[in-house]
Amino acid sequence: MNTLVQKNSHLIKNVAERLGFSFCGISKAEFLEAEAPRLEQWLLQNRHGKMAYMANHFDKRLDPRLLVPGAKSVVSLLYNYFPSTKQADEEAPHISKYAYGRDYHYVIKEKLKELLDVLRTEIGEIEGRVFVDSAPVLERAWAEKSGLGWIGKNSNLISKKSGSFFFIAEMIIDLELEPDLAIKDYCGTCTRCMDACPTQAIIKPQVVDGSKCISYFTIELKEEIPVSVAGQFKNWAFGCDICQDVCPWNRFSSPHREKQFEPSETLMGMSKKDWEEITAEVFQKVFHDSAVQRTGFDGLKRNLKFLRKIS
Repeated sequence: MNTLVQKNSHLIKNVAERLGFSFCGISKAEFLEAEAPRLEQWLLQNRHGKMAYMANHFDKRLDPRLLVPGAKSVVSLLYNYFPSTKQADEEAPHISKYAYGRDYHYVIKEKLKELLDVLRTEIGEIEGRVFVDSAPVLERAWAEKSGLGWIGKNSNLISKKSGSFFFIAEMIIDLELEPDLAIKDYCGTCTRCMDACPTQAIIKPQVVDGSKCISYFTIELKEEIPVSVAGQFKNWAFGCDICQDVCPWNRFSSPHREKQFEPSETLMGMSKKDWEEITAEVFQKVFHDSAVQRTGFDGLKRNLKFLRKIS
């Protein structure tokens, strides 16, 4: 391997660590041949439900060179969001841990841009783009390919060292780098995530029917939640962490150190009654820069009403 290629690869990983990323792996930018039939089958079986955007840009999802002409490398990065605190009232509606603090899109995008700026300063002109859950990129596939973990039965990326409470981000660039090697699957015969899913959304190992997932119903679905899933939400009002909470590998999760992900005392202290009586003003105060804005006040009220109706 070229000495300069190795030097640049080490530089990227060192800068990524300095910016707070927990892990950084590298893959060669090429067509994801193994993913193509899986994605096609998933879409044909309508596993994406009303998420029409998932069917868009099929070719771009599989080939990063269509997103960045001349791309040579895909840099995958993981950013920890596992919190040190939890909601005080266990009977209060739950929201996913990733939404406790500031919207991750803003936080991580800023760090990715800084990473690319540093590389351009240190290495020279680099053409590339950065992504964090905002473009047709199969981030889990790339993270697995670059050795950051394996795809668990719940279809989440799992790290042997730190579990799965991570955001995944990518940087696709026209710089040749030293690719990392994928690791083996360590799920073994464990089926805890599949057994625990209240809506049976994990239809088989590594295949999740998105249209059955609690996160889909509480975030992506914009119409009324179907009565057929009444009583199955386990008090989740925004997203769902069940398949991660029961995963044995998440016993290795450690609290993040990102101040922007720290939840407000108001959010953590909200009682069941506070949630039931939430107003638009309180919603904006508590969630003004949160990922919960994806469902909005009306969407959250719909979710809370659905939970009350079946409780």
